[in-house]
Amino acid sequence: MVKSYRNKVLFVVLLNAALITPSFSQQSIKVAVFNSQKIFETSEEGKKTVAQLRDKDQKIRAELAALDKQAQDLETKINTQRLTLTQEAYEQMLGDLDKIRTKRKRAEEDSTNDFQQLRMRLSNRIIAEVMPIIEALAKEREIDVVLDLTVSGVVYFHPQSDITDEVIKRYDASRIPKK
Repeated sequence: MVKSYRNKVLFVVLLNAALITPSFSQQSIKVAVFNSQKIFETSEEGKKTVAQLRDKDQKIRAELAALDKQAQDLETKINTQRLTLTQEAYEQMLGDLDKIRTKRKRAEEDSTNDFQQLRMRLSNRIIAEVMPIIEALAKEREIDVVLDLTVSGVVYFHPQSDITDEVIKRYDASRIPKK
């Protein structure tokens, strides 16, 4: 994460230096922007990915809720039967409650890690599929620099320099099975 942030900061610094440094050839630099978040939200493949992540999240939440219910039910049973339980039975139930809580904590940690890995894998796949489209579009329009609005920290851009909709259109078209 820190390495990625450093790379982004270095990129922005180098870009600023390149734009500020006087050009010997007096050639202007064409810059375009795209919004990777919008690609994920509105492209067909992005929508599928978001739905897949949402389904996975709901499944994780249901599993954790089941463990929470199990722990709550056992805790209620311990509290209502405390006076009638033997010390041994009481300690056994407390041990079982501790095991359920530990199981829930581990399940949450494992699920969080699995979810993050799935999200990164799916995001990286879409980015890998979109990059050739962006590169082709940049070559067609003779664009020198393309920035991602989601990560670059762009403060202002002219709406005509936004190529997001064209990227989404081409990406969706590239995903249609060829006959």
